[in-house]
Amino acid sequence: METKTIKIKYFTDQIEKLTYIDGKSDWIDLRAAADVELKKGEFKLIPLGVAMELPKGYEAHIVPRSSTFKNFGVIQANSCGIVDWSYHGDNDQYFFPALAVRDTKISVNDRICQFRIVENQPKIVFDEVEHLSDEDRGGFGSTGKQ
Repeated sequence: METKTIKIKYFTDQIEKLTYIDGKSDWIDLRAAADVELKKGEFKLIPLGVAMELPKGYEAHIVPRSSTFKNFGVIQANSCGIVDWSYHGDNDQYFFPALAVRDTKISVNDRICQFRIVENQPKIVFDEVEHLSDEDRGGFGSTGKQ
């Protein structure tokens, strides 16, 4: 797999620098760049302390870490944040849109979300047909719990 170089600007020296842990996961943790207190039902954009210049044709997908809800009682208001390659000005800091389901406090340097870089999908042409080529799987959500 080809290695990409990403230009990154940090807005604070209070968060750990981003690291890629090869062999463990290709998701990279992002950290809160400010202390934030939220009351149940409150929404805030939590600064992540970084801006990046992604290669043209790539985007960053930002999602909560698996422990974010358990540890902080917040959900990501937009479910998945997509940052396209053109969002790379000097002040285009990344943020985590947090919605609190309980009173909570997030501290500077807490790992609250993660991202990965994804190549934009190719141009798509839709070919309308009467039938698809495989058997039905049983409907949406039909694969069971186990």
